[in-house]
Order: sequence, then C-alpha cells, then structure tokens
Amino acid sequence: MNKPMTTTYSMWRMFRNCRKACEYRYLRNLVPLEKDHNMAFGSVIHDCLEIWHGVRELEKVIAHIDRTYANRIKDDKQLADWHLATAMMTSYSERYATEGFDVQALEETFEGSIINPDTNAASRSFVLAGKVDGLVIQDGQYFLLEHKTAAQVDAAYLERLWTDFQIILYAWYLEQTLGIKITGIIYNVLVKAKLRQSKGETEAEFETRRAELIAKSKTGKSSAKRKMPETDEAFQGRLRAKYDEPGMFHREELYVSRDQFTELRSELWELSKAMLDARRRNTFYRNTAFCFQYGRACPYYPLCRSGENPNVIENCFEEVRPHEELRTEPKSDAPKSDPQNPVF
Repeated sequence: MNKPMTTTYSMWRMFRNCRKACEYRYLRNLVPLEKDHNMAFGSVIHDCLEIWHGVRELEKVIAHIDRTYANRIKDDKQLADWHLATAMMTSYSERYATEGFDVQALEETFEGSIINPDTNAASRSFVLAGKVDGLVIQDGQYFLLEHKTAAQVDAAYLERLWTDFQIILYAWYLEQTLGIKITGIIYNVLVKAKLRQSKGETEAEFETRRAELIAKSKTGKSSAKRKMPETDEAFQGRLRAKYDEPGMFHREELYVSRDQFTELRSELWELSKAMLDARRRNTFYRNTAFCFQYGRACPYYPLCRSGENPNVIENCFEEVRPHEELRTEPKSDAPKSDPQNPVF
C-alpha cells in the first residue's frame, strides 16, 4: 500500500482557492525563482524569535541577522532589511525582557490522520502535518504562540485574526498528539517600520537646489549645505526611536472554540475527497478570481497565462519539494531539544 501523502493546511487552502496553483506547487513541485520579499523577511524574523524565546540572548539573535544579510555592504536591499531586523529585534528584546508565560516547546511539529467525521475512519490517502511557532503555559493553561509581522496593526487586522483557521486546526491536532488541552492562541505581532535611510544628495542635486534657493533669495546668496547620506548609526537611532512608540508590538489573545474544531475537520475531509477526484481525473481547474488576490498577481500567473510554456517553466521556476516549513533542524543559535528531558 502506498504511503499516505503528507499535506498541510497551506496546501488545502491553496487547493480550495485555486486547484491549478495547488497542482503546480504540491504535485509538480514548482516554485517561482523570484521570492516574495515580505515572506522572506517574515521568515527571518520567525527565525530570530525562535532563537530569542529559546535562549533569550540578543547577541545570538543579532549574529543570526548578520549572517543572513552577509552581503549588506554591497546590496542596498539587504542593508535595508538588516537595519529593520536589527532594530526590530533589539527593541523587542527590551519590550519583552520578561514574559508572562513559560515556553514549553518551539517550532513544535505534528502529524495526524484526516478523519471522516461520519465514520471516524482515517483517510488512507492523506495525513495532515504542521508546525506551530511555540507552545507556552500562561496562568496554568496551554496556549499556542503565533508570530506575525505586519505593515500595521489596526482594528481590521485584529478582526481578521478570527479567520486564522489554520492555527485553530493545528491546535486540535496538537491536543491529540500531546494529550493536552489548548486554551487559546497568543498572537505576537511585530510591526514593520516604514522608515527609510536617507541617501543624501549628489553634488549635482545639491547645486540644482542651491541655484533654486539663490534665485528666490533677495540677496542672491544661499547658506544651504549639501544633504549628506544618513549614517548607519543615525538610522538605527531613528528606527529604535520608532520602535519606542506605542503600537509597534502587539499581543492579542484569542480563545479556541470547540465548535470550530468540528467544522474545520469536516471541511478538511471534504477537501480530501475533492483532491482524490481531481487526481483521478487529472483535472485541476483554475479559479481566475484569485489571479490578482491581495492586489498582486498570483506567483503562477505567468505560467497559466503562457499556457504552461516550457520556456516559462525553465526561466521562471525551479523544482522544490513541498512543505519546507516542516523542517525540524533548529537554527544554529536556537536551543536543541534534549531527548533525556522531554517537555511532555
């Protein structure tokens, strides 16, 4: 008998939204060569938070950031991300120098059966696997710790957290795996500052500005001085000051609804049946309503638009095995689990 296919909530969400995109990623293993910047930066911060909540040593967090952006002297994009990550994590370590919870596990993984809600039989075709950022105890109760980076935290953002069904589903699976009751989720949100390092003026730009000021001056003179590039130290100072402002870090607690467990497990079973049918008939329909979701093109839009032109695949995509998020090896500075002293 073939081994059941490992799936994740991310895969099922993509299948629900656009079956063709799901086929490209999870059956044909295609990934765009051009990486999404926001997702890449968010992954770096997740790594930093894993290190921080594991050893609570800022020096190791900063060392990880330095290694990640090793080419920042020559690459302006890397330098900008290095500045932001450094200021964000330095300020975070000060804001949360002490915590109201005790960390029980970091990057906790699980794998469980997808269950038929009518018969309680397990699927022979699929299992669900996942990983949560953290498991903590607060006031004697278990909570999942979920890290988020955001452009801003407002009422609309907080309302959308209720629709984060992935973490609710993962809570149920962790309960079954670990034999515990999870009370809720602590969302740990870090806001990305929008400040940019000033590049100053070129000599030509300064002379143009100076000439304009002289033309407007009654004396025919100007005391203007050339604007010089902002130093790294000065920019870090501005970023740190920004992170001292309210709202740059936010913690939101949501409590788990047991009714959602039943609903989501039923939806998962229905999706698994639809996937089996799509594989059997080799028919994965496109959902054009999601081609430009979130104001930008789907990563697979060029492939769909080209009619799956082999040249587009060769030049714009690479083959990467799915479920990279399930890797279990810790960061070089993150704590390693001790098999002699398990948490549970």
